[in-house]
Amino acid sequence: MTGRPDPLRHFDSFDGTRIAYLDAGSGRPVVLLHGFAADHVANWVQPGVVDALVAAGHRVIAPDARGHGASAKPTDPQRYADDAMARDARALLDHTGLDAVDVVGYSMGALVSARLVLVEPRARSVVLGGIGAGLAGERRLERAGIANALLAEDPASIANPVARAFRAFADRTGADRRALAAIQQAPRPPEPTRVEAIDLPTLVVAGDRDVLVGSPHALADRIPGATARVVSGDHLTAVFDPAFRAVIVEFLAAQRWTDPSA
Repeated sequence: MTGRPDPLRHFDSFDGTRIAYLDAGSGRPVVLLHGFAADHVANWVQPGVVDALVAAGHRVIAPDARGHGASAKPTDPQRYADDAMARDARALLDHTGLDAVDVVGYSMGALVSARLVLVEPRARSVVLGGIGAGLAGERRLERAGIANALLAEDPASIANPVARAFRAFADRTGADRRALAAIQQAPRPPEPTRVEAIDLPTLVVAGDRDVLVGSPHALADRIPGATARVVSGDHLTAVFDPAFRAVIVEFLAAQRWTDPSA
């Protein structure tokens, strides 16, 4: 599978926001939630994750998050508040009629996944990719700096290297920078993610040169029964290491449940 599959499917989420998603393969379903400034193609199709999961006998459902890809791109920060992306994922499960699903997220998608599985009884397991101790509140990116970098007229004026990297990535992917800035400006939930309350089989996986997110092992230690794996790469390249898709396929194969809707 190369390039953007055509046509994508669409549905209207809980607040009417139009969400695009890929629905490929057949078998036990898995939902893939991509990272910030990417989309399902950049995060899952091009690195070969979708093909690997379909070949392993999974039905892959991979949405473009609001503000990204082929989905609607609101520029009002309030449209991203109140766990809107997790609520989109729940609405997608409603729309597709799934009764049970594995959940895989990367970076922003991992943050969404961690909050989703705390409230979603249809989740059977979760993979938190491109994330580490930062998810447990031990490390935070400078959201205001990233928003300012995304809105800057001249990329050369961006001094912060992290913010500059996000701006460069958004430019490479052709993302809507105003929508991405609104995501960074949106109010965050008042309570941190209760990772200790995740009671599903959990895999945490990150690149060995990913300096943005903190230790994946430290995060796994906070989640009962979780395991951590390290692959090669930094925050933007780890998804392209063949080991990344291999550990996801291996982890999901070890989960023993049957799709009740099959």
